[in-house]
Amino acid sequence: MPDLTPDPDGPPGPGGGLDYWDARHRERDELASGGHIGLDRPGNELFYALRLGTLLGLVGDLSSPVAPLFVLDAGCGKGWFARALARCGHRVDAFDGSEEAIDRAREAGGGPRYTRSRLDAWRSPWPYDIVLCVDVLFHLLDDTEWAAALRNLASLVRLTGRLIVTDEDTAVPRPRGDYILHRPTAAYRAVLEPLGLRHTEFRPYGFREIEVGFHVFTRIR
Repeated sequence: MPDLTPDPDGPPGPGGGLDYWDARHRERDELASGGHIGLDRPGNELFYALRLGTLLGLVGDLSSPVAPLFVLDAGCGKGWFARALARCGHRVDAFDGSEEAIDRAREAGGGPRYTRSRLDAWRSPWPYDIVLCVDVLFHLLDDTEWAAALRNLASLVRLTGRLIVTDEDTAVPRPRGDYILHRPTAAYRAVLEPLGLRHTEFRPYGFREIEVGFHVFTRIR
């Protein structure tokens, strides 16, 4: 359920609720429902393509037909990134808390296996090479909920695997509107480093005024 700018209609409460996200995924197209609501469709197409190109540069080309990368797209929305990664040959699991989003993702197909789940509740019988969470965590305004989600995502990363999450690279908390809170990079490190993940890169989107980018954490133990 990603977004980068406040919705003029606004969610019903802090961080939005599932009713809000279900309605948003039902009423908006596959890009605007999980993209930048301040952009028209051509703008969102460019925004998605730019992020995908950056993401593929971070994921690398280690996949092959006999040894694909196992990827988890956490908070996948309608599955745009999950489908794109599957087209690149990766084996992709994806989940989202919105039933509407998951229904639409399943209708689109494209290879990923979709499940409905909260960020802090997803469990897997195997670890992943890449765990991805694009433009979701900064919608969790409650610090306890945010930390629980981040810890759970970290638990799913195999040794030498990577957790890739998106936020600003800021030294101080930055609330934006009623349901976005950008947290300091140090807050992410404080949760993840004790769990064996080291912050290895921040790569900004580099798109217009947006200050969000990809934070890469690599499991070292």
